[in-house]
Parts: sequence; C-alpha cells; structure tokens
Amino acid sequence: MKYEYDMIVIGGGAAGLTAAGMSSVLGAKTALVEQHRLGGDCTWVGCVPSKTLFRASKVAHLMRTADRFGLAPAQPQFDFLEVMDHVRRIRQQIYEDADAPPQMEKLGAEVIVGAASFLDPHTIQIRAASGASRPLTSRFFIIATGSRPRRPNFSEAPLTNETIFELNSQPERLLIMGAGPVGVEMAQAFQRLGSEVTVVASTSRILPRDDPEHATRLQECLSREGVKLVFGQKVGELERHENGLTARLVNGREVSCDAALSAMGREPVIHALELEKAGVQFGQAGIAVNRRCRTSRRHIYATGDVTGKYQFTHMAEHMSKVAVANAILRWPKTLDDRHIVWSTFTEPELAHLGESEEQLRGQNRKYLVFRFPFAKLDRAITESQTEGEVKVFADSFGRILGASILGVNAGEMIAEYALAMRHNLHLSQIADTVHPYPTYMLGNRRTADQFVAKRLDSPMLAVLDRVFRYRGQRKGSSVI
Repeated sequence: MKYEYDMIVIGGGAAGLTAAGMSSVLGAKTALVEQHRLGGDCTWVGCVPSKTLFRASKVAHLMRTADRFGLAPAQPQFDFLEVMDHVRRIRQQIYEDADAPPQMEKLGAEVIVGAASFLDPHTIQIRAASGASRPLTSRFFIIATGSRPRRPNFSEAPLTNETIFELNSQPERLLIMGAGPVGVEMAQAFQRLGSEVTVVASTSRILPRDDPEHATRLQECLSREGVKLVFGQKVGELERHENGLTARLVNGREVSCDAALSAMGREPVIHALELEKAGVQFGQAGIAVNRRCRTSRRHIYATGDVTGKYQFTHMAEHMSKVAVANAILRWPKTLDDRHIVWSTFTEPELAHLGESEEQLRGQNRKYLVFRFPFAKLDRAITESQTEGEVKVFADSFGRILGASILGVNAGEMIAEYALAMRHNLHLSQIADTVHPYPTYMLGNRRTADQFVAKRLDSPMLAVLDRVFRYRGQRKGSSVI
C-alpha cells in the first residue's frame, strides 16, 4: 500500500519537535500534527517560563541580601504584571526562534494544525477548529502528545502549571500542593517575590526521588527563606470565600490563601486518540513501549510524557531520537535508562544521576562515597554561594554508579559525571583531567581526587617509601 507520508508525528512539544525534525532531516516525508501551538509544555507552561520567573526572583533575593557582598541591601521595587510580561516575552522569543512552524518547515516537515485520532493502524483523522476533517495515512507514526497536570476535584479549581504563568496580580498568600520539582521551584520563586508561601505534601520531605541528605539541606534553605512546609498531609477541599480561599486538610486544619497551585503529578494525554482503533496498548500511566520506544504495533512509536516513563524534556528528546533511529534508519537503538539525569532549579540547585544510595543498598551492591563541599570550593567562596556539596557513588575501581550535587550550577556540573558514567570513565580519569580554576566544575575534579587519595593510602606506597628511602611521614588522604 502507498501511504501519503513516511512519518506522521502527533504532538508538537519537545518530543514531537525532535522526532519531526530528525525524521525530516533523514529524508522521510514527515507531517507534524499539533492541535494548539508548537512548543508544548516546556516552552509555554514549563521549563521556559518557570526558569525565567525564578531568575527574576533570584535578582530580588540578591538585592535583599546584598550585604553578603559588602553592598547595602535594598528592598526590590517591582510591578508583578511587568515581571509576568517579561516571562511571556521570553517564552515568545524562544518559540519564534526554535519552535514556530517556519523553523520546522525549514527542516522539511509539514506542520498541520488540528486534533488527531486513529481510524485504523495506518490512518488518522485530522479535525480542524472549523470542524472540517480529513484522513491522512502514514507508514510510521510517533505519538508524542505529552501529559497534563492532574486536577483535584475541589469546589474551587486550583492553579496548575498551565495557568500560573497567566497571573497578572501577585497572590499575597500562595498555597502549593505537592513538594516535587514544580512545587519547590514555584515556592521559592514566589516567596522571594514577596508572597507568603505554604507547601502541603503527602510525603515526609521535599523531592522524594532525590538524595535524602541533599533534599533535607535544600528543605532547610527553603525554611530559612520563609517557606512554610507541611508534610504528611493532603488538601481535602478548596473553597472560595469573600476574603480569599480556604484549603481544608484531611486532618481538619484549615489554611487561608489567595491562590492555590496544584503540583501533584501528571497524566498522559491519550483519551482523544482512539488508540484502540490502531491496536495500541495503553493504561492509566500511558502508552506501553519497549526499549526501542515501539508500541504494541511495530510501526507505531510513542515518546515523551505520554509513555509515563520519564517526565523530563531531555528524556523526551532522547526517546524521540531512539524512535526515529529505529523507524527511519532501521537502526536498533535502545533507551539509555541507566544514566537518567535530572535537576531541580532551586537555589541551591539539586541534580541527580544514575543510582541513588537507597537503590544501591537495596541491590546489596558494594560502593564507596566520595564528597567535596562547596564550602571548600574557591569559586563558591568568592561568590558567597557555599551551600551544598558534590556526592558521588562509585565501585572500588572508580566506576561511577550515581551522583547527587547540591549547589550552584549543579545542573551543569552533573553533566560531566553523566558523560563519564555513560562512557565508563573512572574517577581517576576525571581527577587527571585539567579543569580551569576557579570554576564550580573544579568541584567535580576535587571529588574525584578523593578516590585517588584513597588509593594513595595503599600499603604498597609504604613499601616504596622504604625502597626509595623517603624520610617523610605519610599522613593519609584526609588532608587532600
């Protein structure tokens, strides 16, 4: 059978843009179908606006704490609407520079606006906003429709990441439900901009997937800045009253606020796709895929949040590269799920790579822990940013098993360990690599130095001391 397209990508977020662009560049006739606007959550309601808002809040915090640098502190004066307009200008700029239809068309992809649903395994129907519809056929499909925030069933609908960046007035009191990355980033940002922030979470601490020690230290930083944290609780109801909102916790406690943000997880966007007609298996978590991102139909792939696997922009892009390589190139590329990396962009940042200490213990694996505190890192000292440390888990040969970095630029720093871990480099090779001074990245080398120092404690060196008649007294690695 002859199909109209070689590849149709459904969904124009990070996963879809990557898939359509790569497919087109490889020579496949490609269509990218998006119901709303290209860019997806990352550009419009996720990474881009949140990091832009956080940067503004960081400037406000620097002004208030300028005495750390020998300057007179000042209370920042700003119009919240102007801050939000700045956020919107930045995301529009990024959209136009990277995500807009002309950018995709330059790569050779055809952008089609409309909602897609399957008619059969090789045919979808496109419904335009006008109500008109038409069928399209393709040899391959990649489903990349993403996810949306879970919405609690309250009397008053809370804000989500899809609506919070449309605020034009700042809430004096902000309640945040959830202590994951979205919750803690927004908590610190709004607290620094002057809101009174309360976080309510069912967990026992913030960021339960991250290193417990580092997450606790970050939690303490948030508390010092004034963020109120309530753990082991859920909001059972949210009601609007004349003077604002009241959140009623399941234990009966009431919290008054002017706005509430729900940051309690996400769900896949799949219900309108009519996957049953294509024979694609799915569940509550999302579309089931194998390590080649292939669904239950060999010619249909799924990538990004819609699979429920990894809700990170960088993993969505990785999955799309895997899917296109398998579909278009017939190259058996598989997911790299051993070197998962993520970062929460609070201040200090908290980044994670590979296995956690809890996982290593659960697997009964032998490992060593190497640390280097930011308090001993010259660049951090000069910039008065000494909170945090580098922590690396490695085997006895120096092979990296996992890492956690709490501190300034942790998101950038973790990438060096990710590269080393993926290519089976040892800590001794990082220690032998010349890092520029003074940089935060030097903290990675100083951590790797701890492994080398431990090896220097070998009894063999004592033998060499006697052979070469050295007269000094070895004091061990504790001084390095």
